[in-house]
Amino acid sequence: MSSSSAFNEEKGGSSSVGEPEYGHDPASGGIFSSDYKRHDDLKEMLDSNKDSLKLEAMKRIVAMIARGKNASDLFPAVVKNVACKNIEVKKLVYVYLVRYAEEQQDLALLSISTFQRGLKDPNQLIRASALRVLSSIRVTIIVPIMMLAIKEAASDMSPYVRKTAAHAIPKLYSLDPEQKDQLIEVIEKLLADKTTLVAGSVVMAFEEVCPERIDLIHKNYRKLCNLLIDVEEWGQVVIINMLTRYARTQFLNPNINESLLEEGGGADKTFYGSDEDEDEDEEEKEKKAEAAAMAKRKPYVMDPDHRLLLRNTKPLLQSRNAAVVMAVAQLYFHLAPKAEVGVIAKALVRLLRSHSEVQYVVLQNVATMTIKRRGMFEPYLKSFYIRSTDPTQIKILKLEVLTNLANETNISTILREFQTYIKSMDKDFVAATIQAIGRCATNIGEVRDTCLNGLVQLLSNRDELVVAESVVVIKKLLQMQPEKHSDIIKHMAKLTDNIQVPMARASILWLIGEYCEHVPKIAPDVLRKMAKSFTNEEDIVKLQILNLAAKLYLTNSKQTKLLTQYVLNLAKYDQNYDIRDRARFIRQLIVPTEKSGALSKYAKKLFLALKPAPVLESPFKDRDHFQLGSLSHLLNAKAGGYQELPDWPESAPDASVRNVEVPEWTKCSSREKRKEKKVEKPFYSDSEGESGPTESADSESDSASGSESGSEGSGSASESEESGGVSVSEEEEEEEEEEKKTKKRELKKAVQESESEQSSEEEDRKHERKMKQQKSDSESESDEEEESESESSQSESDDSESEAEVRKKKKAAESKPPSKPAKRETTKEKKEMSLLDLDDFEPAPSPQVTPVNNLFSNSLVTDLEGLSLSEAVLLPATITPSSVLKSYELLHRITGEGLSVEYCFSRQPFSPDANMVAVQMQFTNSSASDTKSLHMEDVKLQSGMRVKEFPEIESLPAGETATAVMGIDFCDSTQAANFQLCTHTRKFFVSIQPPVGELMRPVFLTENEFKKEQGQLMGMNEITEKLTLDAKCRNEHAIVQRVTTAANLSRVPCGSDKECSPPVPPPEHPVHRFAGRTVTSGSLVLVTVATREEGAAQLTINCEKMVIGTMLVKDILLALTQ
Repeated sequence: MSSSSAFNEEKGGSSSVGEPEYGHDPASGGIFSSDYKRHDDLKEMLDSNKDSLKLEAMKRIVAMIARGKNASDLFPAVVKNVACKNIEVKKLVYVYLVRYAEEQQDLALLSISTFQRGLKDPNQLIRASALRVLSSIRVTIIVPIMMLAIKEAASDMSPYVRKTAAHAIPKLYSLDPEQKDQLIEVIEKLLADKTTLVAGSVVMAFEEVCPERIDLIHKNYRKLCNLLIDVEEWGQVVIINMLTRYARTQFLNPNINESLLEEGGGADKTFYGSDEDEDEDEEEKEKKAEAAAMAKRKPYVMDPDHRLLLRNTKPLLQSRNAAVVMAVAQLYFHLAPKAEVGVIAKALVRLLRSHSEVQYVVLQNVATMTIKRRGMFEPYLKSFYIRSTDPTQIKILKLEVLTNLANETNISTILREFQTYIKSMDKDFVAATIQAIGRCATNIGEVRDTCLNGLVQLLSNRDELVVAESVVVIKKLLQMQPEKHSDIIKHMAKLTDNIQVPMARASILWLIGEYCEHVPKIAPDVLRKMAKSFTNEEDIVKLQILNLAAKLYLTNSKQTKLLTQYVLNLAKYDQNYDIRDRARFIRQLIVPTEKSGALSKYAKKLFLALKPAPVLESPFKDRDHFQLGSLSHLLNAKAGGYQELPDWPESAPDASVRNVEVPEWTKCSSREKRKEKKVEKPFYSDSEGESGPTESADSESDSASGSESGSEGSGSASESEESGGVSVSEEEEEEEEEEKKTKKRELKKAVQESESEQSSEEEDRKHERKMKQQKSDSESESDEEEESESESSQSESDDSESEAEVRKKKKAAESKPPSKPAKRETTKEKKEMSLLDLDDFEPAPSPQVTPVNNLFSNSLVTDLEGLSLSEAVLLPATITPSSVLKSYELLHRITGEGLSVEYCFSRQPFSPDANMVAVQMQFTNSSASDTKSLHMEDVKLQSGMRVKEFPEIESLPAGETATAVMGIDFCDSTQAANFQLCTHTRKFFVSIQPPVGELMRPVFLTENEFKKEQGQLMGMNEITEKLTLDAKCRNEHAIVQRVTTAANLSRVPCGSDKECSPPVPPPEHPVHRFAGRTVTSGSLVLVTVATREEGAAQLTINCEKMVIGTMLVKDILLALTQ
């Protein structure tokens, strides 16, 4: 590279002043500097001992790459820093290496040991980045190292690293296809992963490496269906496309009966309807009889797994991502029963409001769908009307859809639309509209004459292109009934002088030649005119002149013999060999000589044979053999990597391959294992319940094992059993109904047996708790009395046990809504289950619920049985410590002309809407006169936020104060809600911005639940900071008060007697835990303050929403250190 070009690349590429990536000062004579001087300052910074300089250099280098500048010459300087201790520098080094590792393979190979060390790094981002760089080095020599790294990463604790391993699999496969078998083992392992982060990536790897191995999907099919809703959008697209192909191989065609009947119905319309084909008629009748018999013999019953797929993909039609909606639409089109496909129409019409690129793809698919399933888009006909702002290709596709949707009822409105389109300035669009009119005329006989007359009127249009296209379409229409329209043929013959478009001239000549007997006087004259201009015509027109001459010579040789010979002589010396060949061929046929063969006798039959009318078909007619939404469908040609959509199987494959056996170790008796199982079971209940007898066997064994240690076992068994029943009942099939009833009978029997065994244990436990939970016991006694009256037939031990179970479930059902409003759906599901479980008992509703129970979750009650917590200890822990609520100024009295407004976040549930934060406002009138009509106006919010206005204050007398409560849904962000505060005379612009701690509500968790949830929110969802506590904040009370003042969280009680009961001294360095959920989305927020020696402490925050976690860390750090 010359020095001047180096200068241009560095300096000339951008006009901004003082860009940081210059290697040297432009004033130092950059024109004469040589290449080795480039980026010297960056290299020095990278070689320095200070991490801050290295970080700054890496930021500048990554910025250069982002702007498309070449930074490859810095590779040696950057790669040295891959072993840097600073995590931020390390991350940026890996970003750089991923970009340039493939170009600088030799240098990258030198650092391979460092990348291998990076795979063991405690930080998940470094591990993932190291694997990404390793898989970017495209050298076959390191294939074994890559293979080992992928295998290790596939077993990593972090789902992010496992996802990166899935991404690395196709890279390794493309580098060395011989590794396929080992990679399939890794894919099989990753397919069993239960995290949503990994699912999409591993299915992508499966599609790239071994799409034919559908046996790997069997065991994971139901899990993928259930996870689908939570996978990221591009993962959803990949999974849906894969499941579409899977379903086509594993389930029967849901429309099989209809297609058989259609075949049978079409059998009596034989293609050749002549009397000679009696044998064929008989064959057709036999087929029809067979089809009818088949339809009667095998009524179609949808496989529950097929239904599961359709049910779990349906909500994704509301996705914001057009690709996801398109994927679900094609799945329904290819897999759903005809009656259910209609749901996709509305979603696809919604996508027509998107960008033109999206519209183009959607309309291509809609055009294909409308050929087979016209009915589902008919209600949305107006959505396909054309706007003047649409690009031409969109207009033409919409025309295609409108033409496909045309029928006797709506044709008049569609033709009126077409009439306006013809006036458009877009010539291609006008031509397409005229073709569309022609297609409507051929498809709907009633409007054929109307269309023909309309097209004839267009022949007098000033625009030549309109006239030309009309001629071509009229020619096709006239072929259907030529004898009725000789006047139109005459009219068109006159146009030969004016129309210059070759295709139109050729069409007119063909029409006159074909129907010359209808216009015997005009035809020879047209030939005369054409012979004059023969040499100047286009090739397509010359061929039609020859045809016209031959036909007229055969029908009217007296007038046209000389003309024909003249035209043939002109053609004989034409430049185009097609025309010369045609002239020789025609001469031999029509002018008999001694040499001419036997064919000349049949010249009339050859030239004047009756020709069938052309069928005007949609260009999308046969496109549905490609999978909708695929690139191949868009191009109407098989693209590279396209996999054919398999045909439906003749008979149903074995459905039991999708059943997943529950491993033995899950059936243990410890409370934690059972509790986890109880949470997870309903998640898979849809699929497992539908799997049939294996599920009921598992459930029964669960209930039996549960009888060893308390009522939770039988509770979980009955829940899982019933949830299976619920999912089956949705199928509304008689066989499943009967199975369900027998399951219920078995269940009741199992529950009663286990209850009688458990009753004595339960009594002992009740006795231990009696002194510590007097309040709840007094309630339960009243419950027991009521229930013992209604259930007098059962034994006493049975009675007490069942009531304990009833009471627990009832408490859970009644107390859950106030404590966890964010999870309304799960609450509803639990309620249904508990009601189903209690169909034997029919308890009377309890008259009151104590405040403590408001904070209990469903699984919490079972946990509390094992904890001996006194009420005195439990209450302060569960209820947020009362601290003085901080007030903020909304309007100062000077600005407000005597009216001052303060607000505070009351931390009470906002009753009209649980997803809103309650804001209490205090209005003070310091002026001498009354303030009237206090209200809100002109609310300006960020997208997603909502406000519930406070009721208007009609009058606020001088010197008085008033309070009002408003609700704001901040959508889990700290963005301000802006609005105008109005009185009867003035308007004030104000805004309310929440501290991050007010965007959450407290939630009660036990220590075990807290640790379990914390374990699921590791890695990127965890933020840890070290701090030194303020001198006044070294005792437990102060820490709890400051944390709960900074954030609306609930204290998590410690789990063992040692730490909690007063007789035992507290530990030297206690750990304080707090829990809450964000108000809008219900995402968990877990805070841990672990104290150390001499006021040192460690603050850990685990939160699904990383932004909230980051802001909350700052607020709590401030509260604890000041």
